[in-house]
Amino acid sequence: MVDILAKARFKDAANKTAFLLVHIEHQSTAPVDFLSRFFGYHLALMNHYRVPVYPIVVYSHDSPRKAQPRVHRLSFPDGDVLRFTPRVVQLNRLSWRRFLCSDNPVATALMAKMKAASRDRVRAKVECLRLLVTAKLDPRRMRLIGVFVDSYLKLNPAETARFARSPDRANLLPKQKEKIVEYTTSWKEEGIALGRVKGREEGRVEDRVEGRQEGVEALRTVLLDILTTRFGKTPASISKRLRRIDSLDEFRALTHRALTAATLADVGI
Repeated sequence: MVDILAKARFKDAANKTAFLLVHIEHQSTAPVDFLSRFFGYHLALMNHYRVPVYPIVVYSHDSPRKAQPRVHRLSFPDGDVLRFTPRVVQLNRLSWRRFLCSDNPVATALMAKMKAASRDRVRAKVECLRLLVTAKLDPRRMRLIGVFVDSYLKLNPAETARFARSPDRANLLPKQKEKIVEYTTSWKEEGIALGRVKGREEGRVEDRVEGRQEGVEALRTVLLDILTTRFGKTPASISKRLRRIDSLDEFRALTHRALTAATLADVGI
């Protein structure tokens, strides 16, 4: 099963409208034999659909940072008989700064996985969220991208404090700040933590319980939105199982899997 396959139009050499398929494979690891397998997928698609297929692989692994192979060859002593050169996008070798002026929401999401120095992580997250809230997207897609950014560019406590007082964040318009709060999951987790602190300070156990429950409900809503956006209408049986889960950690794990799973079954609900 392929990850993404899209039909597109183009002008051929005679300036006539023709069609091609764009085949995109996502790799969260860097297996040495991937291009060989990718060529097998490519050949199967060409044989099945009988139209040109444009192959793209997107690597999202954190390490290694060395460039991944870009050519698959079949060679004999007298020369190559096959040269397969798909387009390779390796996120950990791209600078997030190159996409600061992009209006492509996919680029906004993928910036969270691009190369960023430790000192730039806070700035990178601010810019990701700025691009998100200025994009003209419906709430569901905004939430999907917000979850992706928050999951893969998660700040530690010191960075979170810097994020709160970041001059780049201060320059955002009030409505932009409100949207950042609404469409990312960080604010939900921060709200849960604040609810627990408040409960301890006031000595009320029910505040802590309520804060945890609000967190569970928030993540359940986010997960359902992701599942619906990526895989279509969620079966009632899965919605029922999600209502029985009351663990924040389990919801976070499911959310992370839902962002990269190839099929609904792969999420493991």
